[in-house]
Amino acid sequence: MSDQLRSFFGCGLDDERTFDLDDYGDVVPRWCSGCGDHGVLNSVKRLMRDEQLLPERTVFVSGIGCSSRFPHYLNTYGFHGIHGRALPVATGIKLSRPDLHVFVVMGDGDCCSIGAGHWLHATRYNIDMTVLMLDNAIYGLTKNQTSPTTPMGYATNTQPKGSFLPALNPITTTLGVTNVSFVAQTADWVPAHLLATIRAAYRHSGFSFVRILQRCPKFTAPLFAEQARTPDLHEMLIHPNGVTVPGLDKIYKRSLEHDPADIDRARALSEESERVRLGVFYRNESQPRYDDIRHLPTHTAAQNIERLNVELDRYAV
Repeated sequence: MSDQLRSFFGCGLDDERTFDLDDYGDVVPRWCSGCGDHGVLNSVKRLMRDEQLLPERTVFVSGIGCSSRFPHYLNTYGFHGIHGRALPVATGIKLSRPDLHVFVVMGDGDCCSIGAGHWLHATRYNIDMTVLMLDNAIYGLTKNQTSPTTPMGYATNTQPKGSFLPALNPITTTLGVTNVSFVAQTADWVPAHLLATIRAAYRHSGFSFVRILQRCPKFTAPLFAEQARTPDLHEMLIHPNGVTVPGLDKIYKRSLEHDPADIDRARALSEESERVRLGVFYRNESQPRYDDIRHLPTHTAAQNIERLNVELDRYAV
């Protein structure tokens, strides 16, 4: 953002404050012990600390689900919305307040089921926001129902004989949407890669979609257990324009050079494999952004209150 725009929104050009991890949130989350959400939250706080994001200029938007409790645990602005509607809310926020850093946190059911339509169109709009989709392959908060990413044959409360259909692949789906600009995958049990991927997504100019493979110790503990303890089951996508973590190759020895500018290869690599592929699949900052094309008028706080009162008066009895 330019200095002129920062000044207009009152961001404070001479702001000399510095922030530590606890400044971004010191509430103990109510997630289960061993839940991958803890690792994601820690990585997000580290990102904000490293980038020194102003808490009053940062917004977390979520829907419904275990992952969607995220805004409650951060000392930033937050909007805990309804199921599947995090992306349209975040779109409205970013269009109205382009000075804000907007993050969206969703679960696999929240994003890929009831929110699927919003997910596809938000990808096409390519508005500048960081989207974290925490995928534990189950509806955890509502206690063990099949989600779109539940593997075929996995037993749940709603399908006790096993999920009937093959699981939806969020990476291939997102890569198939017109005007997609950033798609990556990481895992909660590789914290260095998790942080590096979220950082790359945040620094990307456009709609950054990150699928985070996330362990649920209560309902889907077997799904990622083997991968989490077996580094050879992973294949790291590496490239100067992707995510390369120094020293990680000593543990995760399998790597694949992949240029994120190659969308055809990205789509091929996103298909199911015997290994878990982590890294940036696609990145293209030349794609048009809806927030660059569609400029909403700005108003003062007093004008916003006046306009809101006019709107509410329409419904007065």
